[in-house]
Amino acid sequence: MHIETNNMAPPSNLSSKTINHLGLVAGMYDELEIGELIDKIIPQDKIKRVVSIGQTVKTMVLNGLGFTNRAMYLTPLFFKDKPTERLIGQGINPEHLNDDLLGRSLDKLYEYGVESLYSQISAHALKLLGLNGKFSHLDSTSFHVDGKYNHQQSEDEHIIHISKGHSRDHRPDLNQVILQLICDGKAGIPTLMQPLSGNINDSKGFRDTIDAHIEQLKQGSGLEYLVGDSCLYSADTLKSMEHLYWISRVPETINLAKEAIHEAAPTLMENLEEMKIHNLRTHYADIEQRWLVVFSPQSYQRALQSVDKGFLKQTESEQKELEKLCRREFACIKDAEKALALFKGTLKCTEVNWSEVTVTNKFNGKGRPSKKRKADYQCYRISAGLSSSLSKRSRQLERKSCFVIATNQLDSSKLNDQEVIDVYKNQQKVERGFRFMKDPMFMASTLFLKSPKRIMALMMVMTLCLLVYAALEYRIRESLALSGETFPSQTGKESSTPTARWVFQYFSGIHVLIINQLQEVILNLNLHHQLLLHLLGNKYESLYSGTG
Repeated sequence: MHIETNNMAPPSNLSSKTINHLGLVAGMYDELEIGELIDKIIPQDKIKRVVSIGQTVKTMVLNGLGFTNRAMYLTPLFFKDKPTERLIGQGINPEHLNDDLLGRSLDKLYEYGVESLYSQISAHALKLLGLNGKFSHLDSTSFHVDGKYNHQQSEDEHIIHISKGHSRDHRPDLNQVILQLICDGKAGIPTLMQPLSGNINDSKGFRDTIDAHIEQLKQGSGLEYLVGDSCLYSADTLKSMEHLYWISRVPETINLAKEAIHEAAPTLMENLEEMKIHNLRTHYADIEQRWLVVFSPQSYQRALQSVDKGFLKQTESEQKELEKLCRREFACIKDAEKALALFKGTLKCTEVNWSEVTVTNKFNGKGRPSKKRKADYQCYRISAGLSSSLSKRSRQLERKSCFVIATNQLDSSKLNDQEVIDVYKNQQKVERGFRFMKDPMFMASTLFLKSPKRIMALMMVMTLCLLVYAALEYRIRESLALSGETFPSQTGKESSTPTARWVFQYFSGIHVLIINQLQEVILNLNLHHQLLLHLLGNKYESLYSGTG
């Protein structure tokens, strides 16, 4: 709406609020009925509360997706220049959104049960979006936690144990918690979240989740196939999925996988510019499986650099070890030969191309012995030379250029080889979700809350942020595809598949102008903004429309 300068109210009666992309976030939160569902499920005294728990959670989601790197206790400051009544609810002002309100609401979330609450929300969201979890992806990541917690106390099965453990961020010196997600394969929406103790093993965590929640997901979201990385592929975990189809990468450490790669690689790598698949049947953990040995040209190009770089470094190391060996003295020839054999067994990149054991006379005492004097004893030394092993380099290239995907779906008419590969590649959606959650501009890459219970609740809110983000991206792309419309990309070209992150950036600079505290006008909306809001629906248009 254009405002004529000569009709404007005096400047003292003007004020403005920044809305940017937050209207999109609020719109999706409301479209998925998240706040309504929370307020319906969790008992609360609505008469005494200005802000309901559902609205409080919405506040935290807006803060988390505000991309301002603001800690949660700074929420009132974050909303100081935001139209809180428009985004959250009538009568809600920034001063209502204090840390005491947020903390008490996190306590309520924990008391109800964060896993159960989230599962109900995600199942409802999938239904509203018309999605199912036929192909669902399982993965986990770690978050750093500042402060001293309960790592020295005995573990409670209902409260995560904050402690040191294997860190995905290579910071084993810090206390951490684990977040485990199962996400749908189409939109990347988390269907299940589970906070876990910081020292838990992935394989055990996956197995416990499968035992506790898979039947619920099969019934609630239509789960048929569980997809995971190599941590899913352990004998005990596979046996626990007896009544479920699964797809997993086979760990490179399994000898059977190495043999399968080296047997298939010569044929698969005849054309280095074409992806190829070799299909075979095998048994592992007493389970009949279909294995796909896959050659990837992209992996081959990466392998060329990494293998050659590693080969050079390892060759230098092995040459130094040989020099140390050649300086050693042995009491007998058998000891020397034994040491040489042991050394050969350690070689990864080279091989001994010649060797000999020589004897040296030794004399006790100082000075040069006379020519006629007999040696007091003899010692033996090794002389040898190394050369690069082309066969070892070739086998390393094969292992890094090929990988093995396994499934217990033996009927290729129901899921063919290429579909298995495509489904597995969607594992990147849950990995991308973790990268999103650990972005420094998100709610927290490091958690600061003092209570493990509140940390568990906050991790649910963080997962809700990812749900809203992924759902919004899915709706934007689906709306553009159905209408045949496009949205400007970062390079100025038209795109039908923009990321939600880019759309958020594109909505930067949108303000609500307030005139005489009565009339509100939206500033800086262009045709692209208006088109997208129209495609998303009335709920979104109303959040970006003027009043009065």
